[in-house]
Amino acid sequence: MTPTPTHPLSTRRLSVSVFDDDASSCELMEAYLYSLGCEVQCFTDARKGLAAFRAKPTDVVLTDVNMPDSINGLTLLKLLKEESPLIEVIVITGSADMDVAIEALRLGAFDFLEKPISQADLVETVKRTVRYRTLIQEADGLADRLSLITRQESERWGIEAFVGKSQVIRKMLLDIRLLQRIPNTSVLITGESGTGKELVARAIHYGSDRSIRPFVAVNCAAVPAELADSMLFGHAKGSFTGAITDRKGCFETADKGTVFLDEIGDMPLSIQAKLLRVLDDGVVVPVGMTRGVKVNVRVVAATNAHLESKIANGAFRSDLFYRLAAFPFSLPPLRERAEDIPLLARHFALKLSAEMGLPCPDFSAETLTSLEKQSFPGNVRELKNRIERALIECGGNCITPEYLHFQETSLAASPQETLPDGAGFSFDTIPDDLRAAERILAQRAMTKTKGNVSEAAILMGISRAKLYRLMSPPL
Repeated sequence: MTPTPTHPLSTRRLSVSVFDDDASSCELMEAYLYSLGCEVQCFTDARKGLAAFRAKPTDVVLTDVNMPDSINGLTLLKLLKEESPLIEVIVITGSADMDVAIEALRLGAFDFLEKPISQADLVETVKRTVRYRTLIQEADGLADRLSLITRQESERWGIEAFVGKSQVIRKMLLDIRLLQRIPNTSVLITGESGTGKELVARAIHYGSDRSIRPFVAVNCAAVPAELADSMLFGHAKGSFTGAITDRKGCFETADKGTVFLDEIGDMPLSIQAKLLRVLDDGVVVPVGMTRGVKVNVRVVAATNAHLESKIANGAFRSDLFYRLAAFPFSLPPLRERAEDIPLLARHFALKLSAEMGLPCPDFSAETLTSLEKQSFPGNVRELKNRIERALIECGGNCITPEYLHFQETSLAASPQETLPDGAGFSFDTIPDDLRAAERILAQRAMTKTKGNVSEAAILMGISRAKLYRLMSPPL
C-alpha cells in the first residue's frame, strides 16, 4: 500500500514522472518522492512511458540518460521540450558522464543528478525545481515591474544589467544558473562595452561552490606586457630587479576560486602560452622558478573584440580560444532588448534617487518612447549615466526628454559630423570646439575598429582611459 504523503510541497501536489529501465531505482525514487508529497508515475520502458506521459503529463520528469532503448534520456529530453516547453526535466547520469550532463543542460534540462542518488540530493533538487516553477509562473504575470527572478538576482549581486522581462534576459539567467552548477568549466563572455560582462562573471562565481574563495579580476589591457607574467603567475625573490620577496600571482591567490580575465584579446602572446598550460594542467610557474605550483581555478574570460579576427591576424592563439570557449556566453547590446529599457530606467531612477536623497521621479510617456528608440552605443552603462544626469537636473520632478540630452550627446555621428576616411578632408568639416572634434575622431575610430576600445585607442594614439572620457556624455 502506498503511504500517504505527509509533507506536501504546495497546496496542489506536484506530479512527477520517472523514466528508468532499472525497476529497483524506480521504486527507490518513487519512495523518496512520495515522502515529499508528490504524485508519481514510473516507467521502465521509455517508449510506453512516453505514450502514457502524453496521455497524462506531469509537472516534472526524472529520466536516466542510459536506457537500452532507441529513446535514451537525451532523446526523451528533446521530445519532451519540443512538445511541452514548460516541462521541467531532471537528468540522471553516471559520475563519469559530465559531458553528457552539460549537453543535457544545454538541451533544456533544469538540473542533473549523479548516481548513486541520495534522498537528500533528490529532495533538494525537486524542491529547487518547484521554487523555479513558482518564480516563472509569477514572473509571467508581471507587466511593467521587475520579474521576481531578476529582482532576486539584482539584490544579491547588484546585477543591474539583468533587469528586464525579455526572453533574452531569461535565457541569460538560465545560462548563469547552468554555469553555477558546473563550477569548473571555462567561460568566454563576449559583448559590447557596457553590457555587463564582469557582472555576469561575478554572478557565475558567487552562485557556485567557489563563492567562499576569492574572485580575482584582471584587466589584461591595463597590465603592461612586461609585468603580466609576474602579476598573473607570481615571481620568486631575486628573479628580476625589484623582486625583493616571493610573490603569489593572481592564479595562486584565487586558488579554488575564480580568475576573471577582462579584455582577454589584449593579452600578449607569450602570456597566452602560459595561460594555456594553466588551463590544461592546472599548474602555474612563477617567474624565476622551475617548479610549478598546482592550482584549482576557474577561468572566466571576457572580450568586446572579435577574437576570430585576431586569430586570423596571428594576435591570438586558436588553441587558447577553443579552450576558453568551453561555454561561450554572448551578452546582447541594449538595443536588441529595447523592451527592457523602460524597466532599467525606472530601476536606475529608484536606486540613484535614494542614493541622492531625492524623491523618485516619474517618466513622461514621451520620455519612455524616446528611450526605447535610442541605440545606446554605451549600452546599460550609458543608460545609467543618462538617468543619473537627468535626476540631478530634474531635482525629483518628472523626467522629460530634454533632461536626457540625446541630440546633444549622441555618440552616433550625424551626416554633418562624419569625417571622410581619406586624408584629404576639408577643414571646414571639423568643429571649432576641440572637445567636439575629439569626440568625432573617437566615433570614427570606434567605427573603424567595430567597437573595439583597445584598437580604437591605439589608432588614435591615446590611452583607453582618455578614449572612454571622450565617449562619455559631458556634464
